[in-house]
Amino acid sequence: MNFHRSLRRAGLLCAMLLLTGVALAQQAKITRIIVAFPPGGPVDFVARTLGEQLGKELGHQVIIENKAGANGAIAAEYVARSSPDAQTLWLTSVGAVAINPALYGKLSYDPQRDLSPVSLVVNNVEVLVVGANAPYNSGAEFVAATRQNPGQPLTMASSGTGSVPHLAMELLNDAAKINLTHIPYKGAAPAITDVIAGHVNGFFGDIPGLISHIKSGRLKAIGLAATKRHPLLPEVKTFEEMGVPGVDSDNWYALFAAKGTPAAEIDRVNQAVRRTLGHEAVKARLQASGAEVAPSTPAALAALLKNDTAKWTRVVKAKNIQPD
Repeated sequence: MNFHRSLRRAGLLCAMLLLTGVALAQQAKITRIIVAFPPGGPVDFVARTLGEQLGKELGHQVIIENKAGANGAIAAEYVARSSPDAQTLWLTSVGAVAINPALYGKLSYDPQRDLSPVSLVVNNVEVLVVGANAPYNSGAEFVAATRQNPGQPLTMASSGTGSVPHLAMELLNDAAKINLTHIPYKGAAPAITDVIAGHVNGFFGDIPGLISHIKSGRLKAIGLAATKRHPLLPEVKTFEEMGVPGVDSDNWYALFAAKGTPAAEIDRVNQAVRRTLGHEAVKARLQASGAEVAPSTPAALAALLKNDTAKWTRVVKAKNIQPD
């Protein structure tokens, strides 16, 4: 009897040790989301909005690390050289993965060769804004004003040569057959400041970065570079609605892992991301910022990357755009 009791106790002890070991292993496991921008920016905001809930879905801690610089190359290289286990993820905007390959003759990373798509996270369509006192109340009026004075084209600010705002302007130039003058800035903040002050006529930017200025009345939103209207700006028409098709610019954010990560691990993280983006508090916070929650399959993200790389490469090459 004592022998059987001892055997049961030994079995219970082994089970407890096994469960403790599993728990400790889960506690020791950490997923890192690498952001290629300083803290406080829009990509960082999305990463930190995801972090806590994603950790709950994965069953272990998720931390955010900012590795800014070199137009995303520092973050991209770090993730590409990490262990292929989906514990190091890169949350990036479209520029570093779909535009940089066209802008720079030699990159230290190849997005399609060195990275594995995990999931699209959010879409950020571009909205054309002008100063509050500008005489244009729609994108059609803005285009018409440029056509009426071809010798004095309107000016468009951007956050830098080759940036999404710059390329959105080039799409409008081609679609409307006009010649807006590009004024590059070192970042979106000074560009927005000069549009508000009336020093520059317009600016294409992500809705999350502009919505507070629009709601406060400092800027007017006059046209969407998108295929449909935005829920936070339901009165603002798309350029297609205004008779200028082909102006479609989406500065999406997506998660990538190192190439070679097993498909099962990619799928596990993808499902966790989907559950996270479906969580009411996470979804509400992102939507309130102006971002459109948009989880995808890894295959859909791979197709989007391929299509947008081809799209932006055509624009960069056709316009002979050279990085600053």
